[in-house]
Amino acid sequence: MPQLLNNLPETVMRRPQSSSSPLRLGIVCDFLEENWPSMDLIGDMLVSHLGNGSPMGIEAERIRPAMSRRFSTVAAVCDRRVEKAALNADRLFSRFWHYPRFLRRCRESFDIFHVVDHSYAQLVLELPPGQTLVTCHDLDTFRCLLEPDSEPRSVLFQAMVRRTLRGLRKAALVVCPSFATRDALLTHTLVAEDRLRVVPNGAHPSCSPEADPLADAEVARWLGERSAGDADLLHVGSTVPRKRIDVLLRVFAEVKQRFPGTRLIRAGGPFTAEQESMADDLRLRDSIVVLPQLDRRFLAAVYRRAALVLLTSEREGFGLPVLEAMACATPVVASDLPSVREVGGNSAVYCRISRIPEWADAICGLLHERRDDFSRWQTRRAEAVTRAALFSWDKYALEMVKLYREVAGGIPGGLAS
Repeated sequence: MPQLLNNLPETVMRRPQSSSSPLRLGIVCDFLEENWPSMDLIGDMLVSHLGNGSPMGIEAERIRPAMSRRFSTVAAVCDRRVEKAALNADRLFSRFWHYPRFLRRCRESFDIFHVVDHSYAQLVLELPPGQTLVTCHDLDTFRCLLEPDSEPRSVLFQAMVRRTLRGLRKAALVVCPSFATRDALLTHTLVAEDRLRVVPNGAHPSCSPEADPLADAEVARWLGERSAGDADLLHVGSTVPRKRIDVLLRVFAEVKQRFPGTRLIRAGGPFTAEQESMADDLRLRDSIVVLPQLDRRFLAAVYRRAALVLLTSEREGFGLPVLEAMACATPVVASDLPSVREVGGNSAVYCRISRIPEWADAICGLLHERRDDFSRWQTRRAEAVTRAALFSWDKYALEMVKLYREVAGGIPGGLAS
């Protein structure tokens, strides 16, 4: 039978609510098997800041059962497409059947629940809605309902999304990482304004301009030595359509014509078959290095080693790679999106998504600066670090504690001080 990742002691499970007791927070996390690093990061940071006897009057525990494997274990002997379909079936079954039933056994163990990923918001329907918060990172999950022509989905899939949206709407508070996400929720009238709050994310503590000898040396071994005039451009994240890997590849092809020694580093997993074919057509395959999902410490080392970080997305709810890159003193060229500007401010360079020459000019201009104007380049790097320091998980935790107490204050007999 699945258990909590951090098993709750019997004394915690049975302790009645008391005005002198810490507020008991259940952090409802994605299945670990989903391999969604940004969602896992939020759960990890909340547990790190609010667990293990936090002085903030919160007693936090992670809630995360193991994903049920009913289909993918059988499909493992089949071809890759069947295996992928079976894994998706397991994900949906676990999200909509197994996890809700698991949560019912946790209802009395906590005073407040925080669902850290809006695509799991259907879980609110199994929890006391007046005691539950949800973080909504973006509106992508709901696009099949909001923009059905651009995101056509089956009737069954739409029904599942409607249930997820119903859970989101029942939450006591919906927390957004950016004002852009909050404004999008308001534009589509998905959540009332008085139940929306904005709390920006932070960069992982490993993201720093300071050297990490072990991680830096290991990354240098993976990526090899580079000549003084060469540069590595880095893209971090998934390859889902909204990340616009097609733009990334076209931009890289333009840059490579002007800076032949440039490479593209992709961290976060392999390209799709279509993206690989495009890289071949553009004759880029030999200039691209693909890295898997990395431990945070080694990812920070990759950020530090890169000349520039590129974010070519057409939609983002926050733009975590922008913040992580700046925290590592690596300049950024990113899509001109309101959410990304909230993070990068004046310390990043922005380009319109469809303007390939605009991207190439911006990137090559920065590479020229890096090569020819050391003083300006160092100033740019320092400005990036200063901007990134405005965001932190310490600040995030403090703001979330205020919201947890706000919700607890609305519960009869609640614990808010």
